[in-house]
Amino acid sequence: MLQKEGLPMKRSTGYRIIRIVWMAVVFFIQVLLFQKRHRGNFTPAVAEKWNTLVTNQAKIYKKTALELGGLLVKLGQFLSTRADIMPASFIEELEGLTDQVTPVPSEMALQLLDDEWDKPHSEYLRDISSKPVASASIGEVYKAVLHNGSEVAIKIQRPDIERILRADFKAVRIVIWLAKKWSSLSKQIDLNVLYQEMADVIGAELNFVEEMRNGRGFAERFPNMTGVKFPVYYDEYTTRKVLVMEWIEGAKITDLAFLEKHHIDRKDLSNRLFRLFLEQILEGGQFHADPHGGNILIRSDGTLVLIDFGMVVNITKEDADAMFVVTEGVILKQYDRVIDGLETLNFLLPHANRKVLAKAIEKVVKAYETNDLYDVNSMVVENLLQDLQVIVRTQPVQMPAEFAFLGRAVSVFVGVLYILDPEIDLLAITRPRLVEWAKKKSKEKNPFTNRKEYQRTVLAGLGQIRSFGPKISSFLEQPVLIHTYLKQRDIDQRTFQVKMQNRLFAGIIAVGSFSTLAYSLIDSYTELAIGSGIILLISFWRYRRLGK
Repeated sequence: MLQKEGLPMKRSTGYRIIRIVWMAVVFFIQVLLFQKRHRGNFTPAVAEKWNTLVTNQAKIYKKTALELGGLLVKLGQFLSTRADIMPASFIEELEGLTDQVTPVPSEMALQLLDDEWDKPHSEYLRDISSKPVASASIGEVYKAVLHNGSEVAIKIQRPDIERILRADFKAVRIVIWLAKKWSSLSKQIDLNVLYQEMADVIGAELNFVEEMRNGRGFAERFPNMTGVKFPVYYDEYTTRKVLVMEWIEGAKITDLAFLEKHHIDRKDLSNRLFRLFLEQILEGGQFHADPHGGNILIRSDGTLVLIDFGMVVNITKEDADAMFVVTEGVILKQYDRVIDGLETLNFLLPHANRKVLAKAIEKVVKAYETNDLYDVNSMVVENLLQDLQVIVRTQPVQMPAEFAFLGRAVSVFVGVLYILDPEIDLLAITRPRLVEWAKKKSKEKNPFTNRKEYQRTVLAGLGQIRSFGPKISSFLEQPVLIHTYLKQRDIDQRTFQVKMQNRLFAGIIAVGSFSTLAYSLIDSYTELAIGSGIILLISFWRYRRLGK
């Protein structure tokens, strides 16, 4: 009903800010009331109520994100990877959130195309599809044919998307201010840095000229990688809001029917795909930050095609070196080196206790090495988890915002790999390249070191690390079992405490309702007398029942 400049209400700045901020305020109030109500009484029953609350919040967020589009979809995808700050049930509900947005009318998209080219599109195009072949929150893709006969994909920015994102970012700034006031998130993560990184990464998606440069940069980095292709771009037609590249016929890499039809070996394909993304991390530079199935195409001859370079994460040489230090420290069991690497990567805020953190990492590594994680009756597991919980609560540890986007990308990418090959052994594929990488890094840092001895140490360490994967996977797949064991020991005592607290509450209510009943009888408040009498009977019955 309400419109602004001919746009639906949900596209107006004021409406979007109010919707987003109000949703956040409701969430904050719900959490604060829950924490106040259950402070010091986190029983299994309360934990279940908490999971129900955050799951419902995630459902509301997801519904709102799909309705409004814009920044909320990107933010939801980002939050779905933040296991360090978001509850597990919230993350599970948001997993799979994609740009399921309604396409804009084609005439609006074509008008923007004409405006950007400053000429009618018919002067450049022989033909263009009547509807977009793909639609996302930032832009839509049309298939077209140039006058010279070349088939091209034309990505056109959604009209007014910049204004919509500006409104959403204003709302997010307000939410961040509220989060600092009402929550403990600022103790776990630098919200200002998070906001700036999100603005940089998502803002860059609005510049299609930059996306073209990114795509060409990837092609230049991997010119000789067998079975991998990158699109050819057309400078003369590309603007800030319009991107033109060659049309590549292919299917989503997760289209298993297509793979079977063209006899493409899924195991070999997953290996090639993994190596392509591994190189992006090990050697630094740009990393494709949105590697879902729709952005990785497969041609009938088995060639991989990587598209959509609007969202990338920059991995500096210093970051790559720091990741090497962390890897080396774990392999050689030099945990101070691990802390050095994490500090360089900004995983530690000032005043972090290095000794406590190094000890925690050592305990985790030893637990993985000794199979203690398999023994759910082992006190080692309980002590380890309790130590880690204390560290998370007391130590200024955070995931830097830039690595959060990298973490999301890795999570999405690994999901694609397991669709292709459910039995893929990532560490087996990684090992040869990781050894080569470690030798190279070691040679750069210590050119006169005994390389054979170092190589033997690295190989031995990687042999141990290779067994980490199944252990970690098995451990993570059994959280309910571990949680049940850790809580079983205290369950009777906690149940008794809850029972006594409820009995005390029932007794207080009984006393209060008796006093109200007496007052109402004296002053002839019939309705009040009836109500308080009923409450008295119920609370007295409850008090007696809880005492059995």
